[in-house]
Amino acid sequence: MSRSLIRRSLIDLDPYRPGLSLAEVKERYGLSTVIKLASNENPLGVSPKVLQAAEKQLIDAHRYPQSGSPGLRRALGAYHGISETRIVVGNGSDEIIDLLIRVAVEPGHDHILAFRPCFDIYRLQAKLSGADFRQVALRSDFSFPMSALLDAVNDDTAIIFLTTPDNPSGFAPPADEVLDLHRRLPGGCLLVVDEAYMDFAVPRGRHSVLTLAGSVPNLVVLRTFSKLYGLAGLRLGYGIMPESFADALLRVKLPFSVNVLAEAAGMAALSDDAFRDATIDTVVRGREMLTRALGEMGFLVYPSQANFIMVKPPMPASQLFDNLLRLGIIVRLLSSYGLPDHLRISVGNAKENKALLKALHEILRGGASPMRVQSAPGS
Repeated sequence: MSRSLIRRSLIDLDPYRPGLSLAEVKERYGLSTVIKLASNENPLGVSPKVLQAAEKQLIDAHRYPQSGSPGLRRALGAYHGISETRIVVGNGSDEIIDLLIRVAVEPGHDHILAFRPCFDIYRLQAKLSGADFRQVALRSDFSFPMSALLDAVNDDTAIIFLTTPDNPSGFAPPADEVLDLHRRLPGGCLLVVDEAYMDFAVPRGRHSVLTLAGSVPNLVVLRTFSKLYGLAGLRLGYGIMPESFADALLRVKLPFSVNVLAEAAGMAALSDDAFRDATIDTVVRGREMLTRALGEMGFLVYPSQANFIMVKPPMPASQLFDNLLRLGIIVRLLSSYGLPDHLRISVGNAKENKALLKALHEILRGGASPMRVQSAPGS
């Protein structure tokens, strides 16, 4: 029998399915402008300091970046008050997730744990690495059953991925609960706390465990520049971890995975306090307003500490999703998360949020018809 060119274990791999893009919806429905509230992007766009830094750096785009992104690691170390030797920067936090699995998991032997539903990249990278991926169901209110997760841990559990605030629900447990979970894990099990949305939690100090990352064994915290800093298109994320583990990741990491524009943009983003504060204020105010307004319209709205909210609408979710698309508004249908009756809605800027609510009123009244929806810059 001839050898297959593709690994047998990957033939039936179900790929990650991102939400619809602006271009796809414009072309499908003949729209000139579209509002995208599906991918949890920054509602204010990009910091002016980032634009200036990227433009300045572009002249050196013909040069290779420094391996390991030392400039950005130093900047992140200063920003968080930790040693740069505990930080690994990657092409989005997706790359750090992949590296963690490659370094910590023995293929064909170890397994990875996460809650269900969760960010699908955990499952995909586990399968690519030949690791068994196991899940523990969330409670009906999408809170975390930590005891059930602990019951699923054994000597072959290499990594636990815990997303907080969680995606797609927005739930965030108190930091004490996460740290209690960590204390009760065997020393050979790595707890990876994915805090991609933590900047929008109120109060942040009650939920984040970042201050302990790198100073205690077998704890890693992931962060991203895609949400708060508006750099989703440049792909930039990082992990904070024990120094020995950071060294292992840097030894196997591809040398130039973070490009020069992304590194310059990341350093500039960290220096723009005004943009960061404006983003948090916009998201928190918008989240409160949408939660209240959607609840008054008959939606079941789940409490969120992220820059999105999950809802169960008073009509079939797929029907509402399609009607919004025709009106030029993209939200996220959660069928891929096993939640076909739910939608995830990113918090937009004031103009986008108002347009969403207007469209929902029209749809629920039964009077929706295709129209041109004006989107704000950076949407």
